Amino acid sequence: MRKTSVAVALLTLPLLGVPASAAPFPSSVPLPTDFQPEGITIGAGYTFYVGSLHDGDIYRGELRSGEGEPFIDVDGRQAVGMQADVGRDLLWVAGGATGRLYVYDLTDGTPVADVPLGPPGAFLNDVAVTPHAVYLTDTFAPVIHRVPIAEDGTLGAPTTIEVSGVASDTGGFGLNGIRAVRNGQVLVVTHTSLGILATVDPATGASHEIDLGPDALVPGTPDGLEIRGRTAWVVENFANSLAEVRLAPDLSSGRLVSRTQHPLFRVPTTVAVFGSRLALVNGRFNLGFPPPFGPGARPGTDFDVVVIPVP
Repeated sequence: MRKTSVAVALLTLPLLGVPASAAPFPSSVPLPTDFQPEGITIGAGYTFYVGSLHDGDIYRGELRSGEGEPFIDVDGRQAVGMQADVGRDLLWVAGGATGRLYVYDLTDGTPVADVPLGPPGAFLNDVAVTPHAVYLTDTFAPVIHRVPIAEDGTLGAPTTIEVSGVASDTGGFGLNGIRAVRNGQVLVVTHTSLGILATVDPATGASHEIDLGPDALVPGTPDGLEIRGRTAWVVENFANSLAEVRLAPDLSSGRLVSRTQHPLFRVPTTVAVFGSRLALVNGRFNLGFPPPFGPGARPGTDFDVVVIPVP
């Protein structure tokens, strides 16, 4: 396993003689003060979207310029994991403790759907979108919620997938990040308290651990998940690290390729990939969990998105 550590000084050195069109990406993109972010997704080009655990607001920015502005202004909601669906021009957002799936127009932020899914006590954490359905993890129950998508884009009646096997463990913080692979035939999830990656069959709910070897991921920290091809990136929040995993073709196993610890990581929560770079949002949960888990970070806390090269 190789270990990557990037020094801030190297990221901030001026590139003399480099044309403006090839200017480096900023290493840190600021978010609004007190935003309390958690999820991030990439839209068209270098556009990113970050959601707020505090009230469900969505911030839209540009990773190349570092500029951005509030995109969706709401109250009484939460925005946790999210996925930009550029083909449908939709933004799918897991609603955390509200137990709801929120859907917005990706171009102008207009509300499209508000789908109740979880019972009281649920925490809808992350979302994965496939051609025919959207799936959401529930961190405090061994279930994955499924909302079918018709050919015309309309949403069908939600169903609940009862998860069995290793990923059904509900001790502590359970199902977290989720991504769909093989055109939605397999779901890959992180399980935070167990510190594992697992596959889930969306048809049966059967889960199996992806064998990475002993203690490959830091228990209690696996959070956001991103997958491209056979490479999976797992955010290890309180470990302030990003694990890169190479998956076997049959998804039964994998190996830890690298673990990146960056000086700008401040309890990152989720990751999104764009081209040869990764964007991670700093949740700063060490300063306090937001409601319903705690009082949140103190007023005046700054938050940001960290941009790094793919290890």
